[in-house]
Amino acid sequence: MTVWLISYTARGRALAARVADILKSEGHGCRTFALPKFCGAGDEPLTLSASDWAGLGFREADALVFCCAAGIAVRAIAPHVKDKRTDPAVLVLDEGGTFVIPLLSGHLGGANALALDLADKLSATPVLTTATDVNGLFAVDVFAKANDLHIEDMTLAKAVSAALLAGEKVGFRADLPVEGALPKGLTEGDASLGIYVSAGTGAPFPHTLRLIPRRYVAGLGCRRGKSEGELESFLLGNLEKSGVGLYELKALASIDLKRDEPGLTALADKLGLPFLTYSAEELKAVPGNFTPSAFVKEVTGVDSVCERAAVLASRGGLAVKKIAENGMTFALAKKEEAIRFE
Repeated sequence: MTVWLISYTARGRALAARVADILKSEGHGCRTFALPKFCGAGDEPLTLSASDWAGLGFREADALVFCCAAGIAVRAIAPHVKDKRTDPAVLVLDEGGTFVIPLLSGHLGGANALALDLADKLSATPVLTTATDVNGLFAVDVFAKANDLHIEDMTLAKAVSAALLAGEKVGFRADLPVEGALPKGLTEGDASLGIYVSAGTGAPFPHTLRLIPRRYVAGLGCRRGKSEGELESFLLGNLEKSGVGLYELKALASIDLKRDEPGLTALADKLGLPFLTYSAEELKAVPGNFTPSAFVKEVTGVDSVCERAAVLASRGGLAVKKIAENGMTFALAKKEEAIRFE
């Protein structure tokens, strides 16, 4: 997770530095911003307005942490809030480090989980206001995030939460193995509203919220200069031929020589997918039977890019072997995983 932290006073800056140290120790990437007169080692001088800073953060960060008054944070993010599926997590900490308050994207963005973690490390009080958390109920968006599932219909997702809060039973079915007991409020019996974990098209309930498992990684290679449009048509066409939906993809993968390939990076951004790249040495170390190419080996140092990258990124097995067309290559790998209730 990439976290940006902002503060406006000496005390707030000290807290931001402490929070950044905690997050870095957990493997997160952090950038801390402070007013020039309060900057310390590693800080970046804040030269933008709070709103402009937040707008940039909404595009580039996974989480924004405001070490200041909540009002500053609310006004800063207000023009940029769009969709709970894409907005970053936003938290506020009072500069005394007494309270940790998730303001935005508590579930899908991970703000609640981050708040609980920081509160524990800072010996602070987390202030969670999401209804399912307050009432100790199953949260479908948290479950989806934890199990890498795409929520097909956010309106039905809200209906599920509303039904549980009203004390109604919500059905549950899954095409994948399930580990753990069903949470309170969910039933394997009949229900008018239910959750179905599946990539299929069935609807076991009169009102069915489908959660689509993201189990595939698409390995991609291309000649330099291929446009986003060309790559998108190539990808979508081959997904359709393979019988795999776009929302079943969890990432795109390639060799690190393509890390900054404009068409590939733009496509990943458009689809909202991570673009994972690996060195030739990492790809060569992947075990399996792959489709070799002498030309690809001469150019990249490894005999197969798309197949090996897909397998490495998925940690699974090859599902669709290399397809080459007009200077582009495609392969799919998949890892079968059970879904879990914690």
